[in-house]
Amino acid sequence: MKPKVLIVIGDAAETLDTMYPYYRLIEAGFQPIVAGPEVHRYQMVLHEVKPGWTITKEWEGYTIQSDIAFRDINPDEYLGIFFSGGRAPEYIREDPDLIRVTKHFFEVDAPIMSVCHGVEIPARAGCVQGRRMATVAKCQFDLEVCGGIYVDEPCVIDRNLVSGRTFHDNGVFVGPWIKLLEERHRQQS
Repeated sequence: MKPKVLIVIGDAAETLDTMYPYYRLIEAGFQPIVAGPEVHRYQMVLHEVKPGWTITKEWEGYTIQSDIAFRDINPDEYLGIFFSGGRAPEYIREDPDLIRVTKHFFEVDAPIMSVCHGVEIPARAGCVQGRRMATVAKCQFDLEVCGGIYVDEPCVIDRNLVSGRTFHDNGVFVGPWIKLLEERHRQQS
């Protein structure tokens, strides 16, 4: 049986933030399990700053079916967790079961990855104190107000935590996270 890895999403999760790690997990021999507030199909979005714009423009992206609701997650069954970006984290970060699950992965030093607005979930869960993380610049405040250390780099590794700014950095930070998952799987085997 392939080791399972959680992918945390909600409506308006960013398409490339989500799908690139999803398929990389499969490619590396892991089973991605998509987790959302409920089990149903979620609408993802595309985010980009258009030339001449000062804010992010949003388009509809693909949809994705979740496999499990936050309330039904037993975190001991998963090797690691990924917090996708987009607007979803802003809306799902108050879910008490998502906070419970998030805290678990930090407490057991499991491989964790966050991109873009994904930082809002571990920040809300009280897990970023003293941790170095990359995120999209507009989430610097969210990270720092919760005690995290903002780093403007494409890949930041702080022990078991790997983070990137946006999907533009996928090719830089997803690989190191996959390596952490592989190491943890070897240790547990």
